[in-house]
Amino acid sequence: MVKAKVVIRNLTGLHLRPAGILCNKAILYKSKIQFQTDRTTANAKSVLSVLGACVKSGDEIEFICEGEDEQEALDSMIKVVEDGLGE
Repeated sequence: MVKAKVVIRNLTGLHLRPAGILCNKAILYKSKIQFQTDRTTANAKSVLSVLGACVKSGDEIEFICEGEDEQEALDSMIKVVEDGLGE
């Protein structure tokens, strides 16, 4: 299992479009990919779970990846967030 924290920087947080981009990236990996906020844990491969986490701009999330490609998955998730989730 590997973990890393990242801050959501896009102004709108994880609304539908960036949540979809996050999920589309996550489903490329075999590993279980979740993220935690101070309020909840979400499955990064589920748009409904990501939207339900209600992540706003400036929130810190911690990705947790577990599986055969966990480090590659974690690096990719951090990169997609740091790249602005398509915004």
